[in-house]
Amino acid sequence: MSYYAQSTTLPDPDINPEFYASIPSKRLVAWFIDTALILALCVTVLILTLGLAFFFLPPLYLVVGFVYRTATLARGSATWGMAFMAMEIRRHDGARLDWLTALLHTLGYSVSVAFFLPQVVSVLMMLITQRAQGLTDYVLGTVAVNRRV
Repeated sequence: MSYYAQSTTLPDPDINPEFYASIPSKRLVAWFIDTALILALCVTVLILTLGLAFFFLPPLYLVVGFVYRTATLARGSATWGMAFMAMEIRRHDGARLDWLTALLHTLGYSVSVAFFLPQVVSVLMMLITQRAQGLTDYVLGTVAVNRRV
């Protein structure tokens, strides 16, 4: 039986450190996987539009990435990269992300990577906070945890 079947809160990092073990490095690998998948989706759109989407490549990448992240987080509380790394994002009450929380998480992520300072703060927070929360996670009360413990 998993922790989440027994509780409606997030695991305590002092009592259950295995839920947070290697989360920053797993997030980094998941980010690379997700970036590659988003690029592959953009290439698919370029092919399907016979190259016309090339003229809108930066906004296309932003839209495809936003839709990809929101949809995958809302569907399974993890992007495909996160799922591959056996991790997921949980809300403050231990529940999986719903559509609104997934949308807000993606919006927060998008804003934090668009500007240098929030991005640096987010990475530092992942490295030094007990639950390895980034800036968006901290604001929303979400946390990335290992799925298979």
